[in-house]
Amino acid sequence: MDYTKIIIRPVITEKANLAKEYLNQVSFVVAPGANKIEVKRAVEAAFGVHVEAVNIVRRRPSRRLRHGRTIGKVAGFKKAYVTLAEGDKIEFFEGV
Repeated sequence: MDYTKIIIRPVITEKANLAKEYLNQVSFVVAPGANKIEVKRAVEAAFGVHVEAVNIVRRRPSRRLRHGRTIGKVAGFKKAYVTLAEGDKIEFFEGV
């Protein structure tokens, strides 16, 4: 699979920014069928960094309720926490 089909978008949240600063981890929303090996190869190919570890978390789809009735659903997704090697960095917003 091409890395553009595996990595969908980066996760930009407070938790992700803290993990980036203190743990040298970067978070991405990835394709639902992607595994750890594919995510590792995709990040190394896309950004030219060395990846030490990949942890994957799946968020299941959930129902939206109002007054006990289902009014819709929230889509699920797969998120990957990628630990980079010492000295490697991925900057999403440089100079902003």
